[in-house]
Amino acid sequence: MASVLTKSAITRGRDEVYVMAMPLRATKGPAQLFMSTAYSLNLWDLQHFMVLIKPSSPPPSSQALVFDFQPKDPENIYVALDVISGRAVPGVLLMRKLRELPRSKCWYVGSSKVDAIDVACEFNKNWETDLRVGDHDCRNYTNDLVEYLTGQKNVLECLRRSNGGLG
Repeated sequence: MASVLTKSAITRGRDEVYVMAMPLRATKGPAQLFMSTAYSLNLWDLQHFMVLIKPSSPPPSSQALVFDFQPKDPENIYVALDVISGRAVPGVLLMRKLRELPRSKCWYVGSSKVDAIDVACEFNKNWETDLRVGDHDCRNYTNDLVEYLTGQKNVLECLRRSNGGLG
């Protein structure tokens, strides 16, 4: 059975894999305030999930990379309406650098036996970018990429259970 590991269980010489959560992006105004509040209240279903890879290769201070799947224009009101109505919207795969790991809502979930960044980039080449919330969204992307990197299945459900549904 898959389990969420503690940092002390990290194996040296392997890229570390984390899951992190952020507030969902929304149009400015009430929608954005609602999403920020939902995130602050730890409402699990109203968070955006991403995969963070911390390379083990030198230099040890190497930056972490975040792999992300989201709508192309997440702050567009018409995209939001399409998402709410269950229609597919154009999505985009993003890769960003981070100087350090977030202090909250970031969970170590395993390590990769191979170069995780190369594997994640290869994974992205085959990922369908039409986004449909609840069917093919950041949760599916996070679960599938973590499984591809570490072998751990349904990581978000494991995290949800281990955190009592809270971040």
